[in-house]
Amino acid sequence: MSLDRESKLAVTLGDPAGIGPEVILKALADPAAALAVTVFGSRAILQQTYDGWRSSHRAAASLANPETLKIIDIAPDSKWGAIVPGVGNAASGAASFAYMERAIAHTLAGEFCAIVTGPISKTNWQAAGYNYPGQTELLAEKAKSQRFGMLFAATSPHSGWTLVTLLATTHISLRQVPDALTPELLSEKLELLVECLREDFGIERPKIAVSGLNPHSGENGKLGKEEQDWMIPWLETQRDRFPQVQLDGPVPPDTLWVKPAKVWYGLAKEAHDGYLAMYHDQGLIPVKLMAFDKAVNTTIGLPFVRTSPDHGTAFDIVGQGIADASSMKAALQLAAELASRRTAVKIHR
Repeated sequence: MSLDRESKLAVTLGDPAGIGPEVILKALADPAAALAVTVFGSRAILQQTYDGWRSSHRAAASLANPETLKIIDIAPDSKWGAIVPGVGNAASGAASFAYMERAIAHTLAGEFCAIVTGPISKTNWQAAGYNYPGQTELLAEKAKSQRFGMLFAATSPHSGWTLVTLLATTHISLRQVPDALTPELLSEKLELLVECLREDFGIERPKIAVSGLNPHSGENGKLGKEEQDWMIPWLETQRDRFPQVQLDGPVPPDTLWVKPAKVWYGLAKEAHDGYLAMYHDQGLIPVKLMAFDKAVNTTIGLPFVRTSPDHGTAFDIVGQGIADASSMKAALQLAAELASRRTAVKIHR
């Protein structure tokens, strides 16, 4: 997929007390990230990060100079108190929420084709009175998207293969998962995954693996009855619904990731094009094990592209200059690629 450097990307700073400012400046310093980027956040905090880097006698070229960047400056609201690097609080939560709101509004107005979001702290959002499970739900609400999903993509540096994983459920407790999973929910998520593989990744006849819920996919009802009671019959209906798609499952969760791991490390040549995991850790433990610094979180089902690095705020290493910007670079690149493909699809329709 060719990289469209004219795709206009909105980049949010994330929690300003976290590593978002550092990884964004590091990523934008890379010549490979010479994209049409506008940063939504505090110019003062970006400058503070840059100046701190220089004062530590590090090579200034390792970070983009904020003076060279296009920034929509959003000053912190003083009513929340001070923002302290490395110490997340209600002030930093309120600031990161404000960055998101502005970026979404500008994107929905047609000024940008994609949003790349820096890492936020859900705890700090809640401390500021914003009770969203995460950025995904805020994006969907503002975009009025009823169908949306949290998908992770990563391209292997060993084999060039791309791992694509969609979560059926996201930020809920394990106790809630069996009740949240229904044929209707899985039908919606599977449809989103098929659309994403076709429209964003150009795979017309995808092969998709659907995970089971229980150990050994229930082992014929001995270890859980969800597979026998409704998941297996549901899969049969979906094979009729998507005749051009190879649907395999429910695959036992403990063996689901063996083949993709082998392909990731170049030990095998073929795996599925997409994976549908039933809950957060079932999908993300293998993704982060294989691709912690490569994976990109993308929200599918929105009227615009959204990507994010697959890591958190890392308050404990702020100011040390050791934050890895690889995932942010990957998020920027994937956002530009997906936006470019969507633009091309619209032109040809």
